[in-house]
Amino acid sequence: MSRRSSRSSTMDQGEFILECKAAYLSMFDSIKEKIESQDSLLEALQQTGRNPSVKILKKYWTNDTDELSFDDFVDICKKEPVTTSDDLMKAFRKIDINGDGYISLEELHKILTSKGEKKSKSEVKKMIDEVDENKDGRLDYKEEPVLFYSEFCQMVMSTTEESKKMQRKMMERKEKKKRQDIERRGDISGSQVSVRSAASSVKNQEKSSSKANVESGNGIGTPAGSRKSSLLSIGEGSPPIPAQRKSLLHTASSSDPDDLPRPSPRVKKDKSRQGSVSRAHKLDEPKNLREWTHTKSKGSFFMEDGSLICHQYDFNLPDDSKIWITIQPQKGSRGMDSSPVDTSVFILRDRPDEDGNLLVAFTEHRDSRGKYGVSCDLSAGKYYIMPYTTGCRFKSRKSESGKEAKLVSQDKGGKYVITKSFRKVLEDIFDYSDLDGNGFMSRKEFNLFNIRTSGEEVADEEWQVVEDRIDLEDGEITKAGFLQLNELEAEDSEGDTEDLWTTLVSMGYNKQLVMDQACPFQLDVYTEDCDDAELDVVRVDSYPTYPGDLSFDDIISKSFIKHGEISRVKGMKDLCMYTYTNEGWATLVLDNKSHTRVRVELDCSRSENVTSNHDSLQRTLRVDPGSTVIAYHLMPEDDDRDWQVKCTETIR
Repeated sequence: MSRRSSRSSTMDQGEFILECKAAYLSMFDSIKEKIESQDSLLEALQQTGRNPSVKILKKYWTNDTDELSFDDFVDICKKEPVTTSDDLMKAFRKIDINGDGYISLEELHKILTSKGEKKSKSEVKKMIDEVDENKDGRLDYKEEPVLFYSEFCQMVMSTTEESKKMQRKMMERKEKKKRQDIERRGDISGSQVSVRSAASSVKNQEKSSSKANVESGNGIGTPAGSRKSSLLSIGEGSPPIPAQRKSLLHTASSSDPDDLPRPSPRVKKDKSRQGSVSRAHKLDEPKNLREWTHTKSKGSFFMEDGSLICHQYDFNLPDDSKIWITIQPQKGSRGMDSSPVDTSVFILRDRPDEDGNLLVAFTEHRDSRGKYGVSCDLSAGKYYIMPYTTGCRFKSRKSESGKEAKLVSQDKGGKYVITKSFRKVLEDIFDYSDLDGNGFMSRKEFNLFNIRTSGEEVADEEWQVVEDRIDLEDGEITKAGFLQLNELEAEDSEGDTEDLWTTLVSMGYNKQLVMDQACPFQLDVYTEDCDDAELDVVRVDSYPTYPGDLSFDDIISKSFIKHGEISRVKGMKDLCMYTYTNEGWATLVLDNKSHTRVRVELDCSRSENVTSNHDSLQRTLRVDPGSTVIAYHLMPEDDDRDWQVKCTETIR
């Protein structure tokens, strides 16, 4: 049978579907989740042993594709063959053109510029340099290339098969555990988020359903250690792979446990304020979303001296429309404990409504991969889109140790050049700063980058420096051009790396070139009834002050109070604690309506499986008269386990 024959024709159809499902669930929590990018499609296909070319990928992921379902994925697997050892052998022989047992720069460059994505000679040389142990400029495949190729191909094929077996075992193990959990818990009800206080009547095995709550209702940030000069001064005499998410494999049988309702968590009576939260996550996006108009932007959170800084957006809506907004950390973004950072979005009016409200809605529901979403109806007008993270997982670095990475070295001619590790980080910084994702950095995007790293906007004469020193494409900076600017800075500063480190620290990197003080995110906005809505990133800064001299915390506290459960603090008639909980986190707000300052001691140390935005689960707060304070944000330490908030308060 030809290799081009469908895989499903050579194996049992049921077995084929299970193989596809195991691969799919190695990336997603449920087969109901969608593939949302070409990169994710490639990764999913590779899990099945397929290695499609760019041309094949574009066949299934066109310019009009927003997502693919599991059924779409299975259809693709039926059409595209699994990579065989013969394919690998042919590929090696094609590269080793003269059959001498080596793959030279010329041979690899020829094959990589004749098919698929075109590579430059410098890019090919970089690939060889990374694995060329004896530095002779070629890849050594021993004196017996055919034997070596055969052994290598067998190793690859064996690894692929072992990976498939592991996927199946993990899937079956997960299903068995879930069945046992369901049997042990007994009564089954819908997925839920529940919060109960001591003032509430609490019944064991109470059944409830989660409810979505949607409330109706230009400064420039300068980095703490702004650089002495920006990249732009280099022409003025004094120059200045993401980790794969852990698999949550599901059933290999015909029924997916994620399709089943989850048991109601039991809440025991307790004198403390407590809430039990299940770990079921579901994000119900509009069914006809493909027909909506889609606008998107990248952005980042930055931690600076304990304060949160982020990209912020204006949203102009010419016509009334239903909207759907989602936000999620970009692949590879992790908190200090390596868990995915929580991200959310708050939609604000540009002026208060008749009731004095600025907040329109915010993201409360999330899926298992950390994407939060919100749907609401908006009248035509101007709005502010404000990204937010609670700080439970994205925190200030406590200390820094370890050897400082090398950024610059000298070549044989004495010229200062940037190191490979620094170059890789700069490539990532370029990708994060390319906010519209078109592969280039516009003047506006470069201006925001410059504000973040030097505290200065890009003046016309400075932009002229960029145009004079590097080649632009359609007036925008290419990735190669961005690297060249940094190379020129390293050369012109004669190896002094102080400004280079200022750039890295401003962009959230530590001395080992690990990003731990920044969290890049992806923001997507869909409009059903408006085709020309505009999403515009306007600043990268801390949160501004709003009309009425309101801080951002003031605005969101008001919403948490509106949707939270109230209980009065013992001993204080006019002091209330509000506990708000959604599918991702819980927030405790103290509201002091009295005329005196109050000192409150909070103890959440008896909570189960939680982490908070503070170093300790016990703290004392001073609440001014007539003010509100966000006392705690809390969220699960382990997303795979149920979590429970228990808090007691004492007046001091």
